[in-house]
Amino acid sequence: MAATVFYLDPLPDVGGTAVLDGKEGRHAATVRRIRVGERILLSDGRGGIADTVVTSAMRDRLEMAVHARSEVPRATPTVGVVQALPKAERSELAVELATEAGIDSIVPWQSSRCVARWEGAKADKGVARWQAVATAAAKQSRRPFVPEVAPLHTGGEVFALARGVVERGGIVAVLHEAASVAFSSLTFRDVPEVLLVVGPEGGLTESEVTSLTDVGATPVMLGPTVLRTSTAAAVALGALGVSTDRWAQAPLDFESTT
Repeated sequence: MAATVFYLDPLPDVGGTAVLDGKEGRHAATVRRIRVGERILLSDGRGGIADTVVTSAMRDRLEMAVHARSEVPRATPTVGVVQALPKAERSELAVELATEAGIDSIVPWQSSRCVARWEGAKADKGVARWQAVATAAAKQSRRPFVPEVAPLHTGGEVFALARGVVERGGIVAVLHEAASVAFSSLTFRDVPEVLLVVGPEGGLTESEVTSLTDVGATPVMLGPTVLRTSTAAAVALGALGVSTDRWAQAPLDFESTT
């Protein structure tokens, strides 16, 4: 049975009462019209799941009895994306698609050729908006994990992040239309983590590609067509999911929690 999932942190123990109020409670009670006696799943966004039954429903508040608790293991390898800032109309789409495809973390990057510019308070607002989009997309796709959106990164911070992944035995794949190595030739199954690097509409500069290569990243060509910056990460995640066990988990439902 497909589950309705809402996020609540922290989750109460078995036998306790969970309360959804505020914006989340209003959406559940008024928009979704959830009523007493219905079963819903609660997640803390970090893999924790609570199987509950609604005991009280008001206009902007639900109370639920917690009948079971479980933990969903995180899929391996973990996959993050460094996403160069897309143009405004595609910025949120990039986050939404990557989240639905299963990304674990998102790093916004102010790369050299980005048309969009996040400066000062705009950077904080942009990160907060991406986090809200990621949370909504995770809920829509019934994910027990909500990807974390990191603060805006500079080039130097991205290169250091990539170096750390490589030093821990991971793979950093720079999606680049001029690369000579095929994405499908990389072996992901036995690595602990993967970092995808997606450039902006204008592409990565030669200097950026060189800096990433110098710290151990591998420029790769995803396929025969050039993808938009907003869709590249999601397509790469699909290919990666098929070649590993990341898509082997069953969809989140009531049966999987009992």
